[in-house]
Amino acid sequence: MTSTAKSFTVLYFAALREQAGCDSETVSSAAATPAELYAELRSRHAFDLNETQLRPAVNHAFCDWQQPLNHGDTVAFIPPVSGG
Repeated sequence: MTSTAKSFTVLYFAALREQAGCDSETVSSAAATPAELYAELRSRHAFDLNETQLRPAVNHAFCDWQQPLNHGDTVAFIPPVSGG
């Protein structure tokens, strides 16, 4: 079985934006879930936050880490937000 790469728009916020050096990017990946995609991005950008410190969102709605991803999805990983 071969994996087919899909294209995703990934949005970065707060610490992840600083570590990635951008607020969004288009990513080509065979990731099937936000968990798989985040593992790839964490390796690429050396993110220091793990899954337990983030909430994934697909197409602007919070979701489970195992939510299936489709070509063209917008994916965000939301870090903790502190208020003031």
